[in-house]
Amino acid sequence: MRISVLGTGYVGLVTGAALAHLGNQVVCHDIDRERIDLLRAGRLPFYEPHLDEVVQPARRRGNLIFVSGEFALLNEADVIFICVGTPSLPGGKGIDLRFVRAAATQIGEILEPGRRRVVVNKSTVPLGSRCWVETLVKEVLHRRGRRREMELATVSNPEFLREGSAVYDVFFPDRIVIGTEDEWAVETLHELYRPIIERSFTPPASLAAAPSGQFSPVPFLWVSPAGAELIKYAANAFLATKISFINEIANICEVLGADVREVATGLGLDRRIGPEFLAAGVGWGGSCFGKDLNGLMADARAYGYEPALLRAVFDLNYRQRMVVVKKLQNLLKTLRGMVIAVYGLSFKPQTDDLRDAPSLDVIKKLVSLGALVRVFDPVATGAFRRLCPDPEVKVCHDPDELVEGADGLVIVTEWPQVKELDWERVANRMRRKIIVDGRNVLAGGGLEQYGFAYQGVGIPVRPG
Repeated sequence: MRISVLGTGYVGLVTGAALAHLGNQVVCHDIDRERIDLLRAGRLPFYEPHLDEVVQPARRRGNLIFVSGEFALLNEADVIFICVGTPSLPGGKGIDLRFVRAAATQIGEILEPGRRRVVVNKSTVPLGSRCWVETLVKEVLHRRGRRREMELATVSNPEFLREGSAVYDVFFPDRIVIGTEDEWAVETLHELYRPIIERSFTPPASLAAAPSGQFSPVPFLWVSPAGAELIKYAANAFLATKISFINEIANICEVLGADVREVATGLGLDRRIGPEFLAAGVGWGGSCFGKDLNGLMADARAYGYEPALLRAVFDLNYRQRMVVVKKLQNLLKTLRGMVIAVYGLSFKPQTDDLRDAPSLDVIKKLVSLGALVRVFDPVATGAFRRLCPDPEVKVCHDPDELVEGADGLVIVTEWPQVKELDWERVANRMRRKIIVDGRNVLAGGGLEQYGFAYQGVGIPVRPG
């Protein structure tokens, strides 16, 4: 099929590249000319494992192209995906839909009759947005005298991609959700996704095959537009709740002397609960959970319902970020003048995304307490320099520079490289051998043999 994708962020670029890999002709649009120039030059605007190995072959074949401002190409598309940003409004008062509005208006301005079109809203949006997008498009078509001539369907098709494994997720999804009243639109998208549903495609060479037991067809769920929009919100709200829940249990473990790792293992073996998202630490971050919780809470409050559980999930998560700072204060007492090394900036491993990253709140608090803060991340230091040019925070080039003369080391992101460090070498470089592990990535690693005072989250501190 001929596909247009509006927006080349994580969702748009991954979706467009995957559909091109499956043999479709894909045009990715973005108003950011600098980003498009970067993509045309064969460079990605962000770090995502395996994405380059999907984008570049399709780009060389010519069935994945990048344009800025050439909106006339929308008229050639059979399916148009809206994958633009939907940031939170200030103060958590809902979702900013101006980019969705601009995309819908542009679609209405360009489309001409001649073929059926499906407009797919893949951006995460509040309930009712699919209907709102349809109304915007048709209003513009009406002004142009085209509304009665156009055969157009609008669909909610939420994404369930995880940064750091987005390429894997787009090819091997748990489910595909379609929200619309138009049966022919469902048929069109089922045909578009058929290779993924039937697992009949050849995966990119850099990806591992689907895990054992996942070769059955991918569930294709046709629901109402409101149902599709709420499925996305509810999924992220549940995952955020699960993380905040285990962090609450971790805090209780510290009070009562239990080990949260043992508790999480026991919980995860219950098939009704499962082991995923039960890792205690400094809490969740990123562009989705907080924004989607805020969006869902704002929708509920607009209709007079106070979502008390979701509010508690949200508040607990942001309090949890200060756990590592309190542990440092207990170990070092005053932090003024202390050199604190922070390993990990991105909100999770395998990405350079700093949106709502716990590290930013931790660093800000440490600076406010007078600490001399150094930071290092395997891939996100460049993004951190651009986002936080604060001269009070030293960005280090390698772990050796990070820990040299440090009074404390804080692990904020569970990069696998942390486990590979030479801990005897680290111990010899630090002034005080103190580690606060905000992700429990080093728990049970035998750091005591190098003289470290080690504290994780929800793990009993051994006397002496």
